[in-house]
Amino acid sequence: MPQVGASLADIAASVDACGASGLVVIDGRSGAGKTTLARRLAAARPAFRVLSLDQLYPGWDGLRRGADAAISGVLVPLAQGRHGRWQGWDWNADEPAAWHEIAAGTALIVEGSGILTPTAAAVTPVRVWVEADDTVRRERALRRDGETYAPHWERWATQEREHLGLNDPRSLATHVARA
Repeated sequence: MPQVGASLADIAASVDACGASGLVVIDGRSGAGKTTLARRLAAARPAFRVLSLDQLYPGWDGLRRGADAAISGVLVPLAQGRHGRWQGWDWNADEPAAWHEIAAGTALIVEGSGILTPTAAAVTPVRVWVEADDTVRRERALRRDGETYAPHWERWATQEREHLGLNDPRSLATHVARA
């Protein structure tokens, strides 16, 4: 049962219990506050590095592919004590970008829509679902990304709804935060 109404302090305490090479995932819909929470958690626990799925999603139709790549290429290998590897996405050129490696034993926070699946939950001890009202989420996302995101809002939201229906990420979370 997830801890509902979790604060940064609650989540940080769970991170501390993971040890120096802990893994954390932060999921939620667009504009919910995932990136902000990940940055605050990393600032509170400087040993942790943040990987944003925005760097991996292969375009506006790539929510599932980006999350799957992070799970199979980063989370699972790190949980097994191996190096992780992921390929970036160049949003301007709309094509794959450079490959990146993450050393075994790296303390890592992976944040992004779609990351909390049963496979990720099986290898990640701290799992956070971030919620916010739909109106607030949309205002935040459009303020952050402006006209670049506006024409894609519904397209992305459809993929998020598919993720929610398929994986029920809130039920997999160890913590539920309200932003």
